[in-house]
Amino acid sequence: MATVILVRHGRTTANADGMLAGRAPGVRLDQIGQEQAALTGQRLAAVNLVGVVSSPLERCRQTSQLILDHQAGSLVGPITSATPGSEGSPRSPGTLVEEEGITECDYGEWQGRALGDLAKEALWSVVQTQPSAAVFPGGESLAAMQARSVATIRRHDAAFEAQHGPGAVWVAVSHGDIIKSVLADALGMHLDLFQRINVGPASVSILRYGVNRPSVHAINTDAGDLSWLGAATPSADAQVGGGAGQAPHTSGP
Repeated sequence: MATVILVRHGRTTANADGMLAGRAPGVRLDQIGQEQAALTGQRLAAVNLVGVVSSPLERCRQTSQLILDHQAGSLVGPITSATPGSEGSPRSPGTLVEEEGITECDYGEWQGRALGDLAKEALWSVVQTQPSAAVFPGGESLAAMQARSVATIRRHDAAFEAQHGPGAVWVAVSHGDIIKSVLADALGMHLDLFQRINVGPASVSILRYGVNRPSVHAINTDAGDLSWLGAATPSADAQVGGGAGQAPHTSGP
């Protein structure tokens, strides 16, 4: 089975200011966010990625580019946009694909407002305790957000595996709530529990969709060796008793 690495964009100016950026244009990584994304790129340099799929928003495209900059041979192709029905088309390694299906949640009238002010709204408690019932005024519901995000990740995962084989490793660069909802689905959690998952800026989470079930291999990591990814074709079966784990990393003779 293929492996998808879910990466949240690095910290932005809006994150630092406590604002809900949503889909507003012009929200970019701040200096710390650039450093976070570059570090993630360094971690992923040990992995031979077959592709990077990104939310079209600036902060995700910046993060994606910093990841691709660290790939061997600078295999950076043209930025393309995914369109319905095109997920199975061939892609060159290193190509950055923009994908609307994993763009930020449409927060509607909440977009651009301070989180401190939003916490006073009645809807805030619904988002915290029963997100499956949350519908943002003038925007989308969290349930709809999860449905389109999970469907998009699964489509791309199947396409990469079909083209590159079961050892393919690819990256999806997206947003906090998007990644949390995808992980919740993979873990078999109801959407009402997805606020239990934390996904920090430029964090790495690792997921595989198997024949029998998805398997989650990491959540919200910001350090650690990733060279084990793609080293061998993963088994579709769970290791009863936990297995032997990954081979120890060695840095030289």
